[in-house]
Amino acid sequence: MSMDIDQPVALPSIHSNQTAATILCCNCGAPIDGTSSAGALCYDCVKLTIDVSAGIQREATLHTCKDCERWLQPPSQWMTAAPESRELLALCLRKLRGLNKVRIIDASFLWTEPHSKRIKVKITVQQEVFEATILQQTFEVEYVVASQQCPDCAKSYTANTWRAVVQVRQKVPHKRTFLYLEQLVLKHGAHKDAINIKEVKDGLDFFFAQRNHAEKFVDFLTSVAPVRAKKSQELISTDIHTSSKSYKFTFSCELVPICKDDLVALPFKLAKSIGNIAPLSICYRVGTSVNVIDPNTLKTADIPAAIYWRDPFKSLADVQELSEFIVLDIEAVGHQNGRFFLAEATVAKASDLGVNDRTYFVRTHLGGVLHAGDSVLGYHLTGTNFNNRHFEALELSNSYSSTIPDVVLVKKYYARKKKSKNRNWRLKRMGKDEGELLPKKADQDRLEADFEMFLRDVEEDPELRQTLAVYKANQRKAKGEMTGVEQDVMSMAETEDTEDEQVPKINMDELLEDFDELNVHDMG
Repeated sequence: MSMDIDQPVALPSIHSNQTAATILCCNCGAPIDGTSSAGALCYDCVKLTIDVSAGIQREATLHTCKDCERWLQPPSQWMTAAPESRELLALCLRKLRGLNKVRIIDASFLWTEPHSKRIKVKITVQQEVFEATILQQTFEVEYVVASQQCPDCAKSYTANTWRAVVQVRQKVPHKRTFLYLEQLVLKHGAHKDAINIKEVKDGLDFFFAQRNHAEKFVDFLTSVAPVRAKKSQELISTDIHTSSKSYKFTFSCELVPICKDDLVALPFKLAKSIGNIAPLSICYRVGTSVNVIDPNTLKTADIPAAIYWRDPFKSLADVQELSEFIVLDIEAVGHQNGRFFLAEATVAKASDLGVNDRTYFVRTHLGGVLHAGDSVLGYHLTGTNFNNRHFEALELSNSYSSTIPDVVLVKKYYARKKKSKNRNWRLKRMGKDEGELLPKKADQDRLEADFEMFLRDVEEDPELRQTLAVYKANQRKAKGEMTGVEQDVMSMAETEDTEDEQVPKINMDELLEDFDELNVHDMG
């Protein structure tokens, strides 16, 4: 028999019958793999003897500001975080030393008493202690909530700590435009960054801790009202070593001194440039520009703030000079421009009834709301002297002197018995610091009269009401809980409602729900 020495021969494998080496755990005696890197300990004993969270602190302190409810993020940043929010949880985890050595698997808040000044967080971490041996452990961390005033709130309680001020001014004898502007500011929350609001003569001062907050507020004013803004700065301090300087900024915002329902005499050049409108017009709306209407032709025009400040002019007469007239007869002409209807009316002054029989024939833009027997407010121009150069030029003009009417009607008048106390709606008011400007009794009465006039404008003008936030009035007491005097007052109010049925009312569908009488002034 021959054998090929080059042919491979299958040899028995030395690993075919080899078994894994096992040893006994040095603690509990359980058999374990002797080749593992855990040494002579089983997995259960490793969990009992090794603590992966040993280097992580179990207690920490969180600092919060009571005034603004912000949390301190070291070293000097203050952040806003709601209770048990993701932002607050992230802040809690960043406060712990030693978390960077392990891997965080889960973290959640544990319930604590709201007034206990304690926050508890349950954290689950993992760490590889030996090769292919990963331990997971859950533990609790308790945080003590400490109070610390933030620098912004500290500045708000200290005098002369503002960095920018916005001075809003309007030189008019009433506050109706400021009341409207106040509602716009409240609706859009434009005053949330102001550290103080001070009431001064002819306007308001808004103080801010940062310059960009003031610039943002100025941008808001220019977007809702015709204003002219100017900026100035004052050097407070300088560092000659670092060339750093500190300034205080002042923004002066002057509103156009033309208000809703004012009678204006436009310059001839301006009247021709904005659509050849009649110089004697009525301001029916003030938005980003001044909107005027000619009551004789229903022609309207817009006067932007930039064009107005090139050649500014004052109003010829304001709402304080309105007189009451009675509509004896009215007939529609047939021309319409939006909500305005052209009509010819015969009116008599309310104070002349029973004294003389003098009447006036006028053309008006109120043909859609006036009827015979209604009361209407207007300007009586006959025998009135105006110290206005534009009106004097209108009287001397041959083409316009004959078109000056005796009476200019402005709006319908709704007779009310007295100041209404039982409106079903409210307006929020802005908290202002009167400072050294303490109102006298006469000034207080004038402010209340201006606010009552503004509330009546809100009731009577749907377009104005759409731009504001009007809220439902909260009933503080049920009728069964009222005293006898309060029920008598309520019955008198209901009687007034039946007497003032013609007065416009606001539908409940237009009112908002979230009116808080505890945090705002209850006005309306």
